[in-house]
This record gives sequence, structure tokens and C-alpha cells, in this order.
Amino acid sequence: MAAAGGESSQNVKQIEKRDSVLTSKQQIDRLLRPGSSYFNLNPFELSILVHPDKNQDDPDRAQLAFEAVDKAYKLLLDQEQKKRIIDVIHAGKEYVEHMVKEKKKQLKKDGKPQDVEEDDPEVFRQAVYKQTMKLFAELEIKRKEREAKDMHERKRAREEEIETAEKAKRDREWQKNFEETRDGRVDSWRSFQAKGKGKAKEKKNRTFLKPPKVKMEQRE
Repeated sequence: MAAAGGESSQNVKQIEKRDSVLTSKQQIDRLLRPGSSYFNLNPFELSILVHPDKNQDDPDRAQLAFEAVDKAYKLLLDQEQKKRIIDVIHAGKEYVEHMVKEKKKQLKKDGKPQDVEEDDPEVFRQAVYKQTMKLFAELEIKRKEREAKDMHERKRAREEEIETAEKAKRDREWQKNFEETRDGRVDSWRSFQAKGKGKAKEKKNRTFLKPPKVKMEQRE
């Protein structure tokens, strides 16, 4: 871990040396350039020269750039996050070193000189930089995808919770209405039954007159 910390400190010194020739405006331009949302994921690539107090002629953009720096600073205060960031930087460097070895191996196999452009320290540094930014970008994309998925799941769970609560409310209101109108329904039914019995009794007590029988005359 000490070696990792030493290497990271060296990276910071190199970045500070590189950025020392930049003006504050150039620093802001660097931090807000296209793709900055991914470039700025590596906290070691940022600079404090963008503080709004030092950029009175462009305070709005300076504020945005400073917020990116401030976010990076807070990340580096978290030792777990710092270790993760250093691991990504190491992974980027290891990937480029592996690719260089593979290139040289192929050249040797082909019987050609084993000189590659990454032998130039500046080209190698740029290759590591690009690969590191790519790794940070991939991790950020995955993080956003997980965040979007979690948000969708929370939204769906909330909608189900609301639907369950509304159904329970409807059921309670129906039950309350049922209880409140039960006596009225019972009285109506009893009244209906009483009327039915009265009509049946009246029909039973009714008498009907039968017509007299007519005798047939006998013929002589």
C-alpha cells in the first residue's frame, strides 16, 4: 500500500508540474472540456487553480470547475474510495504494459525489430492516461445503470405500495358503507316479507261463486 501511495504522490507531482504552465482559464477549459464528466472521475487529474476567487472574470464556469475539484478532494479523503481510484489507475497502467508486451512478442515472432511507439515515455504516459479514463468511464456508466435500475425498482415498489394502500382504503369504505346501510336493508326485507304474507292471506280468504248446473231436457 505504501508503494501505491508513493506512486500516486508521484502522479500528483507530475500533474502539478504539467498544469503549472496553464493559466486559470486554461485550467477551467481543461476541466470543462467535452467528455469532462468522465475525465474528471480521476481525482488526481484535477487542480485547485480553478477556485472562483482566482477567476473573477469567469465566476460561473470557475464555480463548476471548482465543484469538480471539490468532489475529487472529498473522494480522496475517503480511504476506501481512494484505494479504489488507485486500483483503477494501476489497472490502466497494467493493461498498457500488457499490450506493449504483446506487441513486442508479435514483432519478435514475425522476425521484426521490437520497437513500439510506447517505448517513448510520453506516448506510454498518454496511452496509460487514455486507458485509465476509459476504465473510469466504464465504471461510471455501470454505476449509473445500477442507479437507474435501483430507482426503477424503488419506483415500482412505491407504486405497488400506493396501490395496496388505495385498495385497502376502498375496502374499508365499502365495509363501512355496508355496515351503515345494513339496518335499512333488513327493515326493507322484513317489510317486503310482511306485504307478501298479507297478500297470500287475503287470497286464501277469498270465496268464488260457482254457476248453477243446467239440466238437460229429456225428449219423448
